[in-house]
Amino acid sequence: MPAHVQDHHANSSLSIPRTSADAGTSNGTGTLVPSVQSLPSTQSWNTSEGTVIGDGNRESQLQYLSDQLKVENRIKEGAENLLQMPLTDVLRSEVESELATAKEKISTIKRSMEGLTGRSARKRSNEPNGGPRRKFTGQPLIAPEGTERGASPHDFRSAMHQANGAIKALLSLSRQHQHTHSHSNASLPSPSTSPSTSSLPNPATATESELSRARIETMNKLIGILQRNLRVRYELDVAEVVHAVLPSLADKATKQARATAFRLIRHSLVDTHSVRRLGEQHLDWYIVKVLSRDTKHTVEKEQIIKLIRAIVEIGSERHPPQSAIGSGTVPLSDAVMRALIAVAEFPDDPLKPICVQTLTEILLIDIELMARTGGIRVLLHAIAEGPPEMAPLLSAAFLHIIDSPKTRAYLHPGTDLEARQIALSGITDAYGRGPENNERIKCCARIVSSMLRTWSGLMYCCLDDKTAIRGVVDCLTIPSLESRDVILDMFFDLLNIKPPDWHRAFIDGRRLTMYRRSRQSAEIPSAEIPQRPQDTLKVTDQYIALLILVFTKAGLLDALTSMFEESSVGSALSRKATLLMAEVLQKANEVLPLSIAAKIQALPRIFNLAADYNDNEHRIVGSSALSAIDSFNRHRSRLTPTVKGDSRPRHRLTLTHRRHRANSVEDNRRGQRVLEQERQEKLKQKMQMDDKAFQASLLDTQVMLTKDHTKWSFETLQDLVEGPFNNPKRMEEAIKVSRYVKKLMSFFHPFAHRFSDMPRTKTNQRWVRLGCSLLNALMASPDGVRFLHEDDFLAQLVKGFAQLDPLNPTPTSDPIFSKKRMLDTLTAGYFEMLGVMSKRKEGLELLEKFKLFTAFYHLSELRSREDLITGIIENLDYSIDGHSRIVLSKALTSSYKQIRLYATNHLGGLIRSSQTAQAWMLRLLLTQLYDPAVDVRELAVRFLEEACESTSVLQTVVEMQPTLDHLGEVGHPLLLKFMSTPTGFRFLYAADYIDREMELWFHERNLHYVVHIEVFLAKAFSEHAGEEDDDLLAFDGVVPPHFYGVMAKTDLGCEVLQEKGHFSEFAHFIRRHGLESEDQDLILKLKSILWAVGNIGATERGLPFLEEEEIIPAILEIAEQSLVLSVRGTCFFVLGLISSTPQGAEILDDYHWEATLSPLGFPTGLCVPVDVDKFVSIPPWECVASEAMDDSRLAPPESEQETEVMTAIYNLANTVIANAASRSLTKMKSKPEYRHIFSSPSMFYRALHTISTQKYRLPVRRYIFDLFNIELDADVVKKLSDCAISLRTPHIAGHSPVVEHPHTPIPLPFRPRPTRHNVSESEDDESDVEEKEVAAKKRRAPVMSLRPKSRIIGFN
Repeated sequence: MPAHVQDHHANSSLSIPRTSADAGTSNGTGTLVPSVQSLPSTQSWNTSEGTVIGDGNRESQLQYLSDQLKVENRIKEGAENLLQMPLTDVLRSEVESELATAKEKISTIKRSMEGLTGRSARKRSNEPNGGPRRKFTGQPLIAPEGTERGASPHDFRSAMHQANGAIKALLSLSRQHQHTHSHSNASLPSPSTSPSTSSLPNPATATESELSRARIETMNKLIGILQRNLRVRYELDVAEVVHAVLPSLADKATKQARATAFRLIRHSLVDTHSVRRLGEQHLDWYIVKVLSRDTKHTVEKEQIIKLIRAIVEIGSERHPPQSAIGSGTVPLSDAVMRALIAVAEFPDDPLKPICVQTLTEILLIDIELMARTGGIRVLLHAIAEGPPEMAPLLSAAFLHIIDSPKTRAYLHPGTDLEARQIALSGITDAYGRGPENNERIKCCARIVSSMLRTWSGLMYCCLDDKTAIRGVVDCLTIPSLESRDVILDMFFDLLNIKPPDWHRAFIDGRRLTMYRRSRQSAEIPSAEIPQRPQDTLKVTDQYIALLILVFTKAGLLDALTSMFEESSVGSALSRKATLLMAEVLQKANEVLPLSIAAKIQALPRIFNLAADYNDNEHRIVGSSALSAIDSFNRHRSRLTPTVKGDSRPRHRLTLTHRRHRANSVEDNRRGQRVLEQERQEKLKQKMQMDDKAFQASLLDTQVMLTKDHTKWSFETLQDLVEGPFNNPKRMEEAIKVSRYVKKLMSFFHPFAHRFSDMPRTKTNQRWVRLGCSLLNALMASPDGVRFLHEDDFLAQLVKGFAQLDPLNPTPTSDPIFSKKRMLDTLTAGYFEMLGVMSKRKEGLELLEKFKLFTAFYHLSELRSREDLITGIIENLDYSIDGHSRIVLSKALTSSYKQIRLYATNHLGGLIRSSQTAQAWMLRLLLTQLYDPAVDVRELAVRFLEEACESTSVLQTVVEMQPTLDHLGEVGHPLLLKFMSTPTGFRFLYAADYIDREMELWFHERNLHYVVHIEVFLAKAFSEHAGEEDDDLLAFDGVVPPHFYGVMAKTDLGCEVLQEKGHFSEFAHFIRRHGLESEDQDLILKLKSILWAVGNIGATERGLPFLEEEEIIPAILEIAEQSLVLSVRGTCFFVLGLISSTPQGAEILDDYHWEATLSPLGFPTGLCVPVDVDKFVSIPPWECVASEAMDDSRLAPPESEQETEVMTAIYNLANTVIANAASRSLTKMKSKPEYRHIFSSPSMFYRALHTISTQKYRLPVRRYIFDLFNIELDADVVKKLSDCAISLRTPHIAGHSPVVEHPHTPIPLPFRPRPTRHNVSESEDDESDVEEKEVAAKKRRAPVMSLRPKSRIIGFN
């Protein structure tokens, strides 16, 4: 394994790469690195100063060192340049440290180069003689500063030496292995020279506890070495490690010793080869016994489970080529698997959750192993009975298994995951359980919800005419308040229904007339909400449409009606059911085709109740329900905020028959005009004030009488400024006659310290607004502009900004615009006032005259004063061309990244808020695409992409012809936008972008697109979809743009697509591999091609490609017949894309797939099958998931006593007769004639073989281990291995099994082992008779079966 080049700033050593994978061979260049211990005292330089390099190809070493020297010189120069700049103390110390390190490195490299060129002969003369040396190539032997030469734990050579010494020490600590292995270990370092063995106790004289402590200490040292040095783990042989720790695995050792030994073995595993070597070491019985121990031994059980998880992670072959999911191999024996399963199904074991999680991981890799050992059964029970936090993980794993027909065959159709047994039973069996069962009901509801959000779960639950879904729906008719409330919430969640804020009042039965639309939400300006075009495609809505179809067919509306009928008075629960029904009807209107939605809207049962004049109670219930639904819809339309200028089409009507007019934009504009007229009228009334009233108002404000602003009448002052002051005549009077304005304006002067010292509170913000209104009024009249020319207000502001200049000769201790004052006082309000001035031409002239823009340019260069720069950018108005835009462009190119980010964000906001993005804005935004910071570029791309939703903006940007190649993946969405216009397509085609991208998409990006969209769909449908997630916000249910789909939007793009012939290849692949169900690679490629074809068919120019190849019938066939359920789901969404054009919707209508249309008759991109049952049905399958009986057979017991003992052990597996069997075993163990059996290794092996091939609960397994007076150690394991060979009877060809069930099914091709079935006692008797007859005919000893015998010990 090549040594990794370490970071040369981590320590003072240099790392020279080697090419050897073995510590004992030289590298490719013949370089020899001598051991540190063997270096003579006359060495010309020590290892802390340079790299010890032997003879070989010195030129390559010199080249490497010269390259390193260049790197260090650059670091040194960079650090020296940084130190010339003003830095913080912490940063300066770090740079100085780096500079010192670099200088030291440079001197070290120079000495090393001198050693290579001038001292090689001297080094050779100093090499010791005395036989061949073991060559080593790896990381260079350089000791960090402060350590002795050769003692570095991070140095590979010394680490390898220490590891070998530790293994030698472990072997020497074993008394029984001390002499046996002395010859085999002769090559290892002797204890006298190894630091790890110098202080060890003598095995001949030490006590067992001392030996145990020494072993644990040595193993911990070795673990530390392996953790620090990855390469040592590759060099060590796992077999040597296991051989060294065998005494610590024995039953005589302490549990701490066993735990440490298993931990050491785990750390020595690095790859599949090491796992295979571990499998050859016969450790299974140690693992099985430890897993059978009680909770007192949790410390070693924990290490065993960690070891098993490491074996699964490192040694498993996960995805063989051209194979289905779950068809990998996990290198665990059946014995270990059954032991792990026993822990996982024992409720009181603290390690149960991690065992369940481990089994779940194994299920996804090797389902055959799980089925054979009974793990699937345990996981299915853990879904409903296990910890609630494990349920989502387990259900997700099983839903993954259900997707493929090969793995689906391991589950019982219609029972394993739904109503009759596992997941749904928590809901369907909830009646009468009491409130304490609520948490379990909620957990099961979450599982069901997650199941129905996936294609696998939905179609699996639709088996047997939707039995599972009908079971849940029918629970709504059972009078159990708790469970029904949870089920209603589940349906709200599943259908993505978010009730309005006032829904609680509706459920409580309160009147809704008191609720009003909030002013903020009612007046959202349309510019703040970027709107998508009308043909928005919502993938999530299409799935919800299918769910509504399935639920209504399963009787959801009838079940809700039954809830109404329970009481004519009405309850909170029945009103909640009414709310759900109203929301379902509303949602059905939006997402389902008119013909299907009309049937749902009919509500025949409710109308029949309302029209039943024979039963008054029925009539009351029916009319109340209709009235409640109608009331809900009326209030919803009244209270839901509408966006000004929202031109998006509304879908069909609910029961209220309200229909939004197509000219709703005109209505909004008319309303805005009315409001504006009302405002102007009020303003005129305020301005028309007579002289007497005006003078009285001036006096009432108290401005002329006192400077204390707290005594001023603010309301009167505000009325004056907003009313009469806007009249030029009144303004002239206030300026010239009474000098009122001068007194008022002096309040706002910065150096007056009146306004500028006021605390920054919410209440005081009104003074800022007053100042803005006053400046507005002054600039509206010539006298006011003249006044501002003469007043000190602007001059003092300039002086205040000048205080911040670092070159100011007279610095001020407390400047007006200090950071503290900006945060705590109203000083920040001056920027708002300057912003008001920048909105008018007169104001801009004033700002230019007083050189405020010059001050802004200087402020933009100040360090750590982002508050000032953001205040300027945020408040300036950019509608008039001039200095304001220059200030913004300067901020956009600031040397500080945070300012550039803020300025880009503000520019994006300006573009978003403007009716049409202007060319100067787009030009500034395009310059941000070349920003050195990735964050700024990404932000600019996002805003530009959003702006390009408008066709006119897109055309303008394309005409500017920006270069976007440098953006990489970030600019990809923007380039796709460009492609959608003829001008942009020609521009990109000329730049060879189209050809290059087409090849990339054809070979790679099609597959990436599938992964991308499936991940986002999974997040959108997940349980936590409502949580804030940046990725999810980027995906709002709209199909991401696809390269081929965008190509098909232009005529030139269609020509290129036709010329390349990609579409015909897609069509050929779909026809050939459309019904593929096993090869995962082909299935992924099929999905990618389906998405490509769907996106092409979603455009009017691309649809003829589909018609020409007649590919739509093939896609429909896949959608209805594919055995892979996720492929069906892909086809469902693809057909929705095809239906987004009128021609596509018409074609699909011929095949009985109906598209949803808008009120104006345009397709919405949603499409559902008319015959939904045909689409969601899965063909039945034969389950193959029975636990298999091991086909290996043991020779029969040698005596009657052994047969009795084994029969009793077999009977322990049967919970009915287990107690009697255990009593029989206890009696037998106490009798002298049976005692030798419980000390016999062969009988112990028979017992172990039995618990490794059949299901035994954890306490029973523990009991069987305790029965035998045998302690596991290396010798016993050796005897057990011999018994495994001697007792096993080979299977004779043509010989039928002894216990053969007459109805055993023929194994399927991918099931290598036969299945095991439970048989009755009478059948067992018949099997015994057949066994004797076969034995007589064959004239051979009877073969012993693992099946329980008919003879029961302990009963009369």
